Parts: sequence; C-alpha cells; structure tokens
Amino acid sequence: MSESSFMMLQQIGDLPLDENSMIKFSIDAYRGYRYASIRKYQTAGEYIGATRAGITLTPDIVKALAPLIAQLPDDPAQLKEVELGKFAKRPGLSVIVRVSSFHDAYGLDMRQWQEDEKYKGWTKKGIRLPAEKIKEVKVLFAQLAQALADKPLE
Repeated sequence: MSESSFMMLQQIGDLPLDENSMIKFSIDAYRGYRYASIRKYQTAGEYIGATRAGITLTPDIVKALAPLIAQLPDDPAQLKEVELGKFAKRPGLSVIVRVSSFHDAYGLDMRQWQEDEKYKGWTKKGIRLPAEKIKEVKVLFAQLAQALADKPLE
C-alpha cells in the first residue's frame, strides 16, 4: 500500500435507509492511519456510490463513543435531546455527537466542529443516523469498535 493511498480494510455493515440509499460502516486507512468511516451511499438513480454525507472517526473517538451509544435506549420514542460528547480529532477540529431533533424527528447526529483563527462553527462534514434505526446503529457501532480494537493496521 502506498503511504498516501486510501484503502478500505474492512466492511463492517450497512444500514438501509430507503430503496435508494444506505449508510455503510467500515474501517479504512489513509496515509498509514486507520479510522472508522460512516458514509451515506446512493444505491439507485442517476448516481450510484458514495455521497458527501459522512464522517470519519479516529480509533480513540470510537473507543470513547462506543459505550455512550450503547447506553442509548433501544426504543426511538425514548430518545431525548442530549449531547454525548465533543471529541478532538486534531487541534482546532472536533466531532460533536448528539441526539437531536430536526423537523420533529430524532436522530443521532455526528458533525465536525471547527474552531481556529479563521472560522468557528460547524463544517459540512457529518452524518445523521435516524432514530428509528437506533438498535441497528448500536450493533454496527459496537462491531466498529471491536474491529478497531482487534485488527492492527497491515
């Protein structure tokens, strides 16, 4: 593997959203570093493939976040707005994970927050996982955390 090349190391699983899209959970590598990738894919229509909606998480973020997601209720009706945490990705860039309501629908929102001399606020990077799929999200996230803990970068 070239040091600057992208490589998918392990497909963890898919979260179907509707007949035209899904969210894929995977372990990827770039420039010699492993990370978790959660990305939306179009599966039908004019374009088929990865979309811009998605986020990458370091192994340390996944390790810290996994038990917090595991504690969320399985019943989507029991979800309440709460910030699960703000996790540093690198200096000036964090990932904020929260259960939030948008258009009266709850979801698990993972968004990047930038804070430096040029800009302070949300970036375009992020993904929203629907509350009605929370049981599946919990299973996929646990599998993601386990795969990152088990497999060294080759």
